[in-house]
Amino acid sequence: MTATARPETDRSQWRSVDAWRRLVRDRPIIPLLGLLALLILTYALVSPRSFSPSWIGVQLQAAIPLAILAGCQTLAMLTAGIDLSVGAVASMAAFVLVALAPDIGSPGALLVALVLAALAGLITGVGVGVFRVHPLIMTLGMSLVVLGFANAFQLVIVHTQSGVLDFVRVIGSDTLWGVLPYSLIVFVPVAAAILLVLRRTGYGRLLFAIGDNPVAARLSGARAWQVLVALYVISAILAAIAGILISGATNVASVTLVDIYVLPSVAAAVIGGTSIMGGRGGYGGTIVGALILTIITSLLGILGFPEAVRQILFGAIIVAVAAAYARVTAES
Repeated sequence: MTATARPETDRSQWRSVDAWRRLVRDRPIIPLLGLLALLILTYALVSPRSFSPSWIGVQLQAAIPLAILAGCQTLAMLTAGIDLSVGAVASMAAFVLVALAPDIGSPGALLVALVLAALAGLITGVGVGVFRVHPLIMTLGMSLVVLGFANAFQLVIVHTQSGVLDFVRVIGSDTLWGVLPYSLIVFVPVAAAILLVLRRTGYGRLLFAIGDNPVAARLSGARAWQVLVALYVISAILAAIAGILISGATNVASVTLVDIYVLPSVAAAVIGGTSIMGGRGGYGGTIVGALILTIITSLLGILGFPEAVRQILFGAIIVAVAAAYARVTAES
């Protein structure tokens, strides 16, 4: 009986391990929510005086632009790509909006900013999809091009207005009842659109297919270059929206404003379960990943760690989580 029971116990334990692996592989958002709750509890224990509903509002406000930028990375990584130009595009859009608004009005300046962002995304998409330049190289090169354009634009335009536009500052920094940031007005439709596209549309299925098996996708009739061009245009527009929200939250518009968000945006997507090899992931986990990074940043701040520690930690998180997901997927 003992000899019989022991193999059964071993099999039960292996079933448990396999169940956890399947959970991490197929539904990463569940353990991520547990980690998020643990981080919030840790903050409440470390700093009970500052833990309040207003603190929750501040964290949501900080996480929303990061979640949008991480959405750009999620879409790109599903196709086994990456978008390192989001920081430059976002900064450029925010600066153009502030610089042109006094001359052509807020609606016109907003339209110009979004069109310029879409143009940058179009060029990136053509480079990746048509000329087959590696996304890492193409987006890195585009970020330098956009930064150079923004610097040149800054030199030739007369900028007399101080701070960002009032409506941008309200949406980016104000909250309702001290808890709900007004930026949710922008984020909720954006997040719903991304989730809907990925889960319910043919375009979303093509993103997964191209990342999972590009040869099979091409043989099935999918025009990968069109999918990639649309992808990077969408990514650039999302980056522009995030940059405008960040400028509203900081009351600053500069050509390098969003550069520091590029690494965290990649980390949030990776933490959320999106594979850098393509074909696996989703935006729900990315949103939770952005919240996790925001809480970690808050914890490091309250504990007195410098910015360098945060950068080291985020880089380590990308490597460790990507390796863990890769191992779980391979063993499954």
